[in-house]
Amino acid sequence: MGAVSTTAARSHVQRLRADASRNRERIVAAAREAFVEYGAEVTLDQIARRAGVGNATIYRHFADRPELIRQVTLEVMNRIVKLAETALAEEPDAFAALRRFVHGATEERIGALCPILSADCERIASALTVERARLERAVEAIVERGRDAGLLRPDVTPADILIALSQLTRPLPGSRRLNLDRFVGRHLELFLDGLRTPARSPLPGAGATFDDLKRRPPTTTTPTA
Repeated sequence: MGAVSTTAARSHVQRLRADASRNRERIVAAAREAFVEYGAEVTLDQIARRAGVGNATIYRHFADRPELIRQVTLEVMNRIVKLAETALAEEPDAFAALRRFVHGATEERIGALCPILSADCERIASALTVERARLERAVEAIVERGRDAGLLRPDVTPADILIALSQLTRPLPGSRRLNLDRFVGRHLELFLDGLRTPARSPLPGAGATFDDLKRRPPTTTTPTA
């Protein structure tokens, strides 16, 4: 009898853990969608409704809003890293690998998340050290393969690619209610065509570096009398 009770109790605990894990995944997915759709002004109530849980469930999994934002960022970064590594491993054509990564990464809408992440960028950056290094290696390998194959213009850097992806997925001011997704594919193909060699014109200035992406903008101070 005791063994049966112990087994039942263990099974109950496993179900609770599985339910908790599914709730956490739903919250993170709902938060990402809500941040992309509504921006920084989205409330936890909206996220909870989208996830189909109560506010108390959110606070059981995440201590505060910044913690939820960091988890969303980690989830998005993990998916982008996997996209880059998979494209590199599975696409024999160099430019096809770049196209596959760029299109997949664009769907993550990282540009829409950037304004939200900037408020907590130091803690987010420290939590993403490993993922950032993996992404840099994978994107650099994709770019080098494109150059070696003579398909990618030589003055484009891996960091240029990541900056462009952020800009292409950043909503225009006052445009959140418009369906801008239908334009992203068009603009993405224009961008990809511009990456091909031979280049029609030289690019001004120096290419971006990964260190440029890690630098914070200078803090402005109000002069005192």
